[in-house]
Amino acid sequence: MSLQNLTRETFAPGGLLARTVEEFTPRDGQTEMACAIARIMEEGGVLVVEAGTGIGKTFAYLVPALLSGARVMLSTATKTLQDQLFGRDLPHLIKALGLPIRTALLKGRGSYLCLHRLDLARHDSNLADHEALRTLARIEAWAQVTRSGDLAELPGLDERSALIPVITSSRDNCLGSTCPQFRNCHVNQARREAMAADLLVINHHLFFADLAVRESGVAELLPSVRTVIFDEAHQLNETGVQFLGQQLSTGQLMDFARDMLAHGLLQARGQIEWQRLASDIERAARDLRLAVGNVSPGTKLRWTDLVPEQVQAVAWYEALETLRATCSAAILALDCVREVAPDLQRLFERAQGLVGRFEFFMGPCAPDSVRWLDVGAKLTLIESPLDIAGTVETRLLRPTPDDQTQRSWIFTSATLGDDPKLSWFTEPSGLGEAEILKIASPFDYGVQAALHVPRHLPKPGEVGHSAQVAEFIARTAPLIGGRTLVLTTTLRALRAVSEALQSYFSESTELEILVQGQQPKRELMERFRRGNSGGRAGCILVASASFWEGVDIPGDALQMVVIDKLPFPPPNDPLVEARSRRLEAAGRSVFNDYLMPEAAVALKQGAGRLIRRESDRGILVVCDTRLALMGYGKRLMRALPAMRRITSEPELIEALEALTRPSTMDPSWL
Repeated sequence: MSLQNLTRETFAPGGLLARTVEEFTPRDGQTEMACAIARIMEEGGVLVVEAGTGIGKTFAYLVPALLSGARVMLSTATKTLQDQLFGRDLPHLIKALGLPIRTALLKGRGSYLCLHRLDLARHDSNLADHEALRTLARIEAWAQVTRSGDLAELPGLDERSALIPVITSSRDNCLGSTCPQFRNCHVNQARREAMAADLLVINHHLFFADLAVRESGVAELLPSVRTVIFDEAHQLNETGVQFLGQQLSTGQLMDFARDMLAHGLLQARGQIEWQRLASDIERAARDLRLAVGNVSPGTKLRWTDLVPEQVQAVAWYEALETLRATCSAAILALDCVREVAPDLQRLFERAQGLVGRFEFFMGPCAPDSVRWLDVGAKLTLIESPLDIAGTVETRLLRPTPDDQTQRSWIFTSATLGDDPKLSWFTEPSGLGEAEILKIASPFDYGVQAALHVPRHLPKPGEVGHSAQVAEFIARTAPLIGGRTLVLTTTLRALRAVSEALQSYFSESTELEILVQGQQPKRELMERFRRGNSGGRAGCILVASASFWEGVDIPGDALQMVVIDKLPFPPPNDPLVEARSRRLEAAGRSVFNDYLMPEAAVALKQGAGRLIRRESDRGILVVCDTRLALMGYGKRLMRALPAMRRITSEPELIEALEALTRPSTMDPSWL
């Protein structure tokens, strides 16, 4: 029986999934997607699938992948989604299908405990803080029992903890086969399991990092893999360009200086003036930041000439030359002692790498790339390609003479564009010749959801916009006991809206204002999902960036999503500017071919947080009058699901009050 027919039978009413998976409900769209993937897996080729929310795309690609008997690599957007796939979805399906499948999970080395660096941390005099010492004690106890070393398994570890870089390795500081803990290394164990697996789960960051440096073994695995599946593929391009360029930060220099001082004093004390060398590098790194001048954190400075804009050339080159000289001095010093210990040999190699990057950034920018200076708590020099198209076409889709495997490539997400060809995704990803399949969501948005655009608000960018958005939320969210997710397009708006809401409800015991960054994301999501159950206050969560997608809050915990303004790309971003110049040079419209599709996809992603199940209902509020008043608003409206429109605030209040009634078919809602 062909894989297509076997897949169709598995998804059929009364089929294997219906008999073995209690929560399974046959859906035509899911079966169509699964059969299309099965066909591509049999024939080879490239398939791009936009599968609307609720299709069940995870089962749609996992079932044919498992039934195929071929080796499969599956990449998703985040480590959280990796853990969900590997720990919940895959075991559930493998048991239901009754297949002897070996699976493995592989993340970047920074996700695993490094036993060697844990040993070093025990002697680190900088860890004098009581909280850090308590956390270190918990990690040491866990290290005795963990098999995988995956830090995601350690309960209560804050992903923002400053201790994580101390007890994990990086490509820069890993000792490889010379490490005293090499045989017990958790990273190596994960890679061995990956090499033996029938189905391997990785993430996009690891995939592109390995393409860039061929360091984790993913690229070596590709020739033996018949099918590669990218879930949440809409993030591929932006993830890829991060790793296919070059970066150098003052943070890397500070880390190098700190490690050199620690290892030098521990393993070669008295042989070199380690403190002087380390302080010279730290001072030179600070001087590079001073050479940039008084620039606000968060600024991205264009770098279209030999030096970044607003930076004096003489001061910039002097600072870079001083840094190169101090790192060169470190190379000479480390060369004298590098045979003493593997750590010193690795530091010697790191110093060489830093000097190489200085020389790279002292030269001109590569063609079809863009260079800029990212000013934050640290200074980062960045050169990036404009997209991943060339890499995908030449290094992935085009087989090498030694590898003529008929490979299948599947790319899927709920949102991949706003035109029939899904050009927003396929063009920068080098997939112009791919087969396209679009499957609409099975949800009845006309019944389950409504859209409101408040007409009284000032335009975004005008004085008072964020304040009036906050006032609108403060007036409406209490009607449903909170249950509101506020998505902002900038961190400035995040601060303004959250601070205003906290002021409004400072005396309230009925509503709690949760703010991205004030707690770990996991804790924020758990608190929001609990809502006002068990006598707790209801919640309003104000967030930006990562909360626009990958957030799943089904049921009554979330009934209103508020978006502060249309999510157009920031026009002064160097990458946006460079992409715009390329389109202009080709005689194309920047607004229609780039800015509008970007906004449409982001808006659809944000709106997708609202309805997650067939029984959900809620209201999407977009606090940007341009959606209703500007001609291009119609195109953005078409990108959204077909929700009913709420045109006045009294109608909105009536709809919100209807959400609190128990029946989902309440006449006032319809």
